Amino acid sequence: MWESSSTVCDHDLASLKGSGTLQDPFIVNWDDKDPENPLSFPNSKKWIITSQLAFCTWTVSFSSSVYSAGLESMARELRVSESVAILGLSLYVLGFALGPLASLFTCYIAVDSPWYQMFAPLGEIYGRRLVFLITFVACTVFQLQGCLARDSIAALLSCRLLTGIFGSSSLVNAPAQISDLWDSKERGRATSIYNTFPFLGPTPTDQQFPVVGGYVVTTLGWRFNFWLQFIFTALSLLTGAVLTPETYAPVLLRRRASKLTRQSNGILHFVSIHDQFSASRTMFSDFARPFVFLVTEPIVLCTGFYIALAYGSLYSLFAAFPIVFQQHHHFTSAQGGLVFCGLGIGILLGLASTPIQNRIYCRASQKSETKRAAPEARLHQAMFGGALVPLGLFWFAFSVSPSVHWLIPVIGSAVFGIGISAILQSLTSYLMDTYDVYFASAVASTIVLRSVCAATMPLTVPIMFSHLGDMGAMVVLGALGLACAPIPFLLWRYGQWIRTKSSIAFKEKTTDMP
Repeated sequence: MWESSSTVCDHDLASLKGSGTLQDPFIVNWDDKDPENPLSFPNSKKWIITSQLAFCTWTVSFSSSVYSAGLESMARELRVSESVAILGLSLYVLGFALGPLASLFTCYIAVDSPWYQMFAPLGEIYGRRLVFLITFVACTVFQLQGCLARDSIAALLSCRLLTGIFGSSSLVNAPAQISDLWDSKERGRATSIYNTFPFLGPTPTDQQFPVVGGYVVTTLGWRFNFWLQFIFTALSLLTGAVLTPETYAPVLLRRRASKLTRQSNGILHFVSIHDQFSASRTMFSDFARPFVFLVTEPIVLCTGFYIALAYGSLYSLFAAFPIVFQQHHHFTSAQGGLVFCGLGIGILLGLASTPIQNRIYCRASQKSETKRAAPEARLHQAMFGGALVPLGLFWFAFSVSPSVHWLIPVIGSAVFGIGISAILQSLTSYLMDTYDVYFASAVASTIVLRSVCAATMPLTVPIMFSHLGDMGAMVVLGALGLACAPIPFLLWRYGQWIRTKSSIAFKEKTTDMP
């Protein structure tokens, strides 16, 4: 849909570095207001792409949480325990941890090696678009296989794992593409809207989907939930293929350089500004970088750990709701789905704090000599959310008894929803501003951590409820949330100093944090 139209005639060769020879090729970079530069796209085009990316992530989130609505019916029909049925949720989310490793894979073979074309990463050669198309085709196929898996719990669980692996590409690519499209001043609103879509799912948007799933289970059976997942995944693939172009600047410039070389019939030679060095010199590229970040970047480790705990608590609530409301309050599947509305409303209310955060950031940017605020100016929303997460979990814990009206724990889940929404949006923006071009690797590090927590913590919920009681199990989660609440405050206080010790974090001179 979006094609490059750059030609040799469009370029003032005298303005390019280099002499055009094979040994000293012309260096191709973006021109001012270059229409092919994603940062220069019209806002209408940016919002179309951002909306499509949000829809893809929404779909992935929907597929994780809607599964929880049919757990009881599935376990009964397939004659398995509830712990085995929950594996479908955990394996799907575990795929989120495994998938980024493949999508970010970069081999260490030199560009001039004859094996490079075979082993080099698709994303680095062909860009984010091809990674999306390949992975979502596979995701759609395995969603369909999950629909067709009849009485085999093993086949169903295998499809869930593979669907999560391939669907995870949107969790890594989409935030990176938003970073490709929007500069730091515009990024806050786009990031918050994107984050909210997946949050009404496990990342952001799921909460309403157990509601849908509950009524689907009641009227059409639990299997139709899988058909819903397939339909939305296929729609995501179709809209992505039509609406979303390549946005990764190094790939776009590489294509432009290659095209200019061909148009000159090989007389002149062009290379992208990003390709001046051999790939063999980038030993710690995309594959290793997420792991290196977890060891060498305290900001990535702290934010990743906090997001992981928040996600694990969210998925633990998904597993706890059927126990609390269907087993203890004797709700039907449809009624059990409705209680997720409290969580969904809370997440939407958390989004309402984003304009306030954006105003704080813009005010700090105006005071800065460079007109770009320190990344720590993004953390106020996380400070606010960090207080609400343990409050909501403790509220839920102390009202979980069947003798307490069911609305009280639902309100507690809404408070938790406000907090987790604020935390996710704030910390994602913070990482985006801190690591800029390395944001995809930074977010991959956090996805690995959060997916492991989200996959494993729900498995412990039935055991915790059995051994600690309903209240005790939720108090443990609240205590973990309380222990992590100081993290945004510590990053706000010491983040700028930590960034000065990093070789890759943003260190441009900025104003003091507000």
